[in-house]
Amino acid sequence: MIVPAEKTISFSKELRQTLQSRHLLRTELPFSDELIEWHIGNGYIAAQNSISINKRGYRCNRCGQNDQRYFSFYHSSSENNRIYCRSCVMMGRVSEDVPLYSWKEEDEPNWQPIKLTWDGELSSGQQKAAKVLIEAISKKEELLIWAVCGAGKTELLFPGIESALNQGLRVCIATPRTDVVLELAPRLKAAFQGADISALYGGSDDKGRLSPLMISTTHQLLRYKNAFDVMIVDEVDAFPYSADQTLQFAVQKARKKNSTLVYLSATPPQELKRKTLNGKLHSVRIPARHHRKPLPDPRFLWCGNWKKKLNRNKIPPVIIRWIQCHVKEGRPVFLFVPSVSVLEKAAACFKNMNCRTASVHAEDKHRKEKVQQFRDGQLDLLLTTTILERGVTVPKVQTGVLGAESPIFTESALVQIAGRTGRHKEHADGDVIFFHYGKTKSMLDAKKHIKEMNDLAAKND
Repeated sequence: MIVPAEKTISFSKELRQTLQSRHLLRTELPFSDELIEWHIGNGYIAAQNSISINKRGYRCNRCGQNDQRYFSFYHSSSENNRIYCRSCVMMGRVSEDVPLYSWKEEDEPNWQPIKLTWDGELSSGQQKAAKVLIEAISKKEELLIWAVCGAGKTELLFPGIESALNQGLRVCIATPRTDVVLELAPRLKAAFQGADISALYGGSDDKGRLSPLMISTTHQLLRYKNAFDVMIVDEVDAFPYSADQTLQFAVQKARKKNSTLVYLSATPPQELKRKTLNGKLHSVRIPARHHRKPLPDPRFLWCGNWKKKLNRNKIPPVIIRWIQCHVKEGRPVFLFVPSVSVLEKAAACFKNMNCRTASVHAEDKHRKEKVQQFRDGQLDLLLTTTILERGVTVPKVQTGVLGAESPIFTESALVQIAGRTGRHKEHADGDVIFFHYGKTKSMLDAKKHIKEMNDLAAKND
């Protein structure tokens, strides 16, 4: 069958758009073998082995995994078994007999000038950080922005994003968690009205797009290669990014070789802190919230053997009284718990309580809807695991932690959880309580961390 020239041109444009700055499997390309082979033969498409072998053994070229425990055999249609990578199999199986395709030519930006439509005002700390960010973008440097919870990290990015887009640069804000993408996307679309912005996460309608400004989970970046001129990693210390080398590899693979890399966090990991102290990483620090009010000082409240009470289908009375007090006054309550099993037991206990309650965790299919209901004032109490410790802003919210002594509640997790309260200027005060059955070093360190930030902010006033 002979394909008309005009159709070949049309297909080629579609193929280029699909593969531009991306790293995809054959199953992700809705084009004929003949068309793909023609583009490979004429030097437009590069076909790379999905799995390579080096001195250490196998290595996945999509996710960078080289831990040999993640490689297994599967039976292919041929007589021989094939090696595949289990580390990123949820995004489609890569194996030694299946190549990864990418477009060879670098794309040429053709978008129109962008105008920042946000009419807010940056604090002095935000202005300082925004200026440093613009400089880092112009010099293509690495930068750490260490900003306290509620400092307005998203807003301080706006001038830098505007500058980058108007230079024809492609910008990506990457975050480990879907909830943060869902929080950031509408705020960025409101700040840059009319701009082409994509939000990438599991189940997103924007999957497969390549826009001038993208907000993406770090998982989705596994499909991109040499795509972004400015890579901003939000919540760089958050799980799973902080513990997953493949996600860190995805960020590095998705950015261009000559590009800007920005780390954004209220609780940066020790490695980044050491690099800043050693002069190997430029940084800017914002110790004060945008409304200049201090971070809420967490209180420690002993609640007894809460695990034993939960096994008897009871919540410690001190927690019930605290929740009832705030709900009665029209203040919504976050209650963080250490695990899904605890979440389920606690949710069952609250069914008979006279308040509108929901619970969420990482695998909850209705998490997005429940969080929105909480924001909209349709719920009084939201029980959650640490999945919502970051990136979620709810006016007037009060925050409690059940079993704050549990190992999952690290210093950074507790600081982030405390940072959910008092984020709005009109509701800058609030209650943060760590309900516990024994104090831990993490609890004490979190309280110390918050005090040091408040003290530093006061000195800078």
